[in-house]
Amino acid sequence: MKITTDIKPVTYLKTNAAALLEHINETHRPVVITQNGEPKGVLQDPQSFENMRNALGILKLISQGEQDIKRGATQTQKMIFDRMETFLQGK
Repeated sequence: MKITTDIKPVTYLKTNAAALLEHINETHRPVVITQNGEPKGVLQDPQSFENMRNALGILKLISQGEQDIKRGATQTQKMIFDRMETFLQGK
């Protein structure tokens, strides 16, 4: 993030919304919107937002897996494949 270009006051957003949207979609960098000098929101292009949500989802799954490992709640690959084979044979 470039401090001088990626932080804008809400008045800038009000008067330059189209240009700001074009900027974030071209650069894929979020822009922090301030009000009275304090950060109040972040404007981000849809693709970067989706990528961020996907990354957070993967991190959540990794964290859950690490917790399972710590609790000993794991199974071997052979155990899973054996269960799948038994299940598929029953259909």
